[in-house]
Amino acid sequence: MDYTKFLNARVANIKPSGIRKFFELVSEIPNAVSLGVGEPDFRTPYFIGERAIKSIKDGRTQYTSNNGKRELRELISEYLTVRFGIDYAPDEVLVTVGASEGIDLAMRAILETNDEVLIPEPSFVSYAPCVLLAGGVPVPIECREKDGFAVTPEAIERAATAKTKAILLSYPNNPTGAVMTKEQIEAIAPIIIKHDLLLLSDEIYAELTYGALHFSPASIPELRERCVYLNGFSKAFAMTGWRLGYLCAPKPIYEVMYKIHQYSVMCAPTMSQYAGIAALKQSLEDGFATICEMRDSYDKRRRYMVKALREIGLTCFEPKGAFYLFPYVGHLGVDGEAFAMGLLEKEKIVVVPGSAFGESGRDYVRISYAYSMQKLVTATEKIHKYLIENFS
Repeated sequence: MDYTKFLNARVANIKPSGIRKFFELVSEIPNAVSLGVGEPDFRTPYFIGERAIKSIKDGRTQYTSNNGKRELRELISEYLTVRFGIDYAPDEVLVTVGASEGIDLAMRAILETNDEVLIPEPSFVSYAPCVLLAGGVPVPIECREKDGFAVTPEAIERAATAKTKAILLSYPNNPTGAVMTKEQIEAIAPIIIKHDLLLLSDEIYAELTYGALHFSPASIPELRERCVYLNGFSKAFAMTGWRLGYLCAPKPIYEVMYKIHQYSVMCAPTMSQYAGIAALKQSLEDGFATICEMRDSYDKRRRYMVKALREIGLTCFEPKGAFYLFPYVGHLGVDGEAFAMGLLEKEKIVVVPGSAFGESGRDYVRISYAYSMQKLVTATEKIHKYLIENFS
């Protein structure tokens, strides 16, 4: 039977995730040591889990309102104001099933067929597919290491056309660990306004910055009015499996995203929402101590890994956010995929080829340092051995 006639060709032609493809290969190699997964190695703090358990024991397992519990939205509003100086009212907050749902909602809400979305690369693997699924056209903008992997005004100007509707920023960045400073964001703001673009700002790693507090584009009034702000609980609170995120947007855009969410999802999991309430309440009370403790642990690992990789001969950009390194391997005469495959086969160490994050990442690999120091030390020793035996 010919099933192709039943399939949406646009969806069927989307390439599988480069990360998933690589990890299918990894699964066939026993005892591989992974530095590939972008997930906190901390357990969800006990008090957060306790609150979710209590909600279940109390029988609070029914649907919440579609846009999320009012108490949670009020706390998100307060948290954003206190922590990042972002002003969103509770009625501009939509609780989602992870930040990933927010990205999908934003694309489906704003895009008509063949509308273009500018995506600075290297970038998270789902951005371009989400644009394609909504009928749009993803337009990559290469961000270069010499610019700190930050998107520049000139690059946006070159890429924007009459069909461009939005730009998607993701800082702190996955996979590079790059951040954009207040000055850098202020520099691109006039270009975004000149071309009348919407700004989709994925700030899921906002709590994981090193040396300076994260600066959000949504805190600039001229950008806030055209911004869809995306965030969640997975990275800051080690709550990946809880699938709890949120978005904030001006009401006219919010209402369209809310409509899609209402019909496709109904609401985020109730017990996860109670967990989110506990997470934010405690953070606002203790001055974000739990978050800072995790961040400081990542910072220790970050500093160790940057130093260790440079000492063994890899060119390594110093990340200022998230929990990834993005070392350059092109000087070895191989691309990131060849390097990663060789490292896996010969030393059973897993890193992700940079090409999974866009063509501009092809000569890099992504290394996550969200692992124990013991594992990072062992992995670094094996990477050193691989370099000596194959590239000396």
